[in-house]
Amino acid sequence: MAVPKRKTTKSRAGKRRSHNGINDKNIIEDKKSGEYRLSHHMDLKTGYYKGRQVLDPKE
Repeated sequence: MAVPKRKTTKSRAGKRRSHNGINDKNIIEDKKSGEYRLSHHMDLKTGYYKGRQVLDPKE
């Protein structure tokens, strides 16, 4: 069975775990409706994406 030869230091373990943090969602305010939405997603209230109507708006 493989066993570490030396103790892993706190700094080395921290460097390894540097990518494990939780990222914030990229929320933006829609230019037309003023509602908040995720970037690169269409606005569900208006049905617009990149300035074009993709879906009929929800009633």
